[in-house]
Amino acid sequence: MATDQPAVPLPARTSVGALAYAAVYAASDAAARVAGGGAVRLDPERIAVAYASERHLRIAGEAPPAWAALSGFFRTSDGWVRTHGNYPHHASALRRGLGLPPDADGEALAAALAGVPAGVAVQAVSRSGGLCVAVNHEKPDVDDELRTTRLVEDRRLGAAPLKPGPGGPADAPLRGIRVLDLTRVIAGPVGTRTLALLGADVLRIDPPGMPEIAWQHLDTGHGKRSAVLDLASSPGRARFEALLADADVVALGYRPAALARLGLSPAQLAQRRPGVVVVRHTAWGDPDRRGFDSLVQASSGISWIESADGTRPGALPAQALDHSAGYLLAAAAIDLLARRAQEGGSWLAETSLRRIAAELLGMPRTAEPETAASFDPAPHLQTFDVDGALVTTAAPAVSYDGGPVAFAPPRPWGQDEPSWLAR
Repeated sequence: MATDQPAVPLPARTSVGALAYAAVYAASDAAARVAGGGAVRLDPERIAVAYASERHLRIAGEAPPAWAALSGFFRTSDGWVRTHGNYPHHASALRRGLGLPPDADGEALAAALAGVPAGVAVQAVSRSGGLCVAVNHEKPDVDDELRTTRLVEDRRLGAAPLKPGPGGPADAPLRGIRVLDLTRVIAGPVGTRTLALLGADVLRIDPPGMPEIAWQHLDTGHGKRSAVLDLASSPGRARFEALLADADVVALGYRPAALARLGLSPAQLAQRRPGVVVVRHTAWGDPDRRGFDSLVQASSGISWIESADGTRPGALPAQALDHSAGYLLAAAAIDLLARRAQEGGSWLAETSLRRIAAELLGMPRTAEPETAASFDPAPHLQTFDVDGALVTTAAPAVSYDGGPVAFAPPRPWGQDEPSWLAR
């Protein structure tokens, strides 16, 4: 990935700003090409705000907490681990794996982890379905091997007739394209938010009983509708199959093994909907392993590189692996829709946060974080009224001549019907 771009003010030892610029450029360039070739014009400050969007988010004037008490770095008897307990079911699994009571707080977690080796803690939490990784130093041979593969892999899933490609106006080139969004957290929602920005009808589907974290949905839900559908039930599956029959793109972000059990693997989707474009991301490239950006940073060695003092792990100035995956997959979806119009076929594009981490670890780095001049984020923010609450979020980073300049508002999670808008 090239690094000769304008500096994006995301101070770090790694080239996270260059990674961010390249990912946003990829999505902007793909959109510009299907929109008629307008020149890509990116604002480095806007990219920085978009990548660190949770730091600028305000709901009714308040900044929501980005991390729960059980999410963070914790010292063990022989090192450090990084945990993730933002979702209630992950927090419960974390406590259960370490034998803690259901109401154990961060202090109790810290005390429990301090008395065991990191490897023991990781195994115990993982067996219970929780999320905990050892904070490792980088392994250049592992990253070298990962970089022998493309950053985003794509392949044909099967034969299908030609279908019309993107053909909307410059400010909405994906008008008429329908996207089923089966993702959550940041990476997938950033990608589908980008497709919605470009005019696609994006319908997010979530299972009942697993609400998205409210602030997280508002931070990435722009322009999309959001519905709840039980895909394990017969009525829910029937509704989903009706949606799939008219879908152009399906975005997948849940564990591949879990999706396959529901009949939602890329191959299964292509069999039932010839001509579909599937975009998929995982944390590790492993069909069974759970993970998040913060865990991949810790496990891959990024956290030690970004440590402020060499004794306590650090982190990137943004969830950059997630955001980069989102923009790269949006670019891939646009390109594959155009390719489908020329060649036919069903298509898959996929990447992993771990593959993106390897890309970042192979880019130039500095001995100390590069300082960045302060700037006013206000020109790079939008404010909406969402269900009676004022919500301020980052404005779009994707930009090209004639393209859209603002997001449509996010809608409340789960309050839409699982149906397509009329074309």
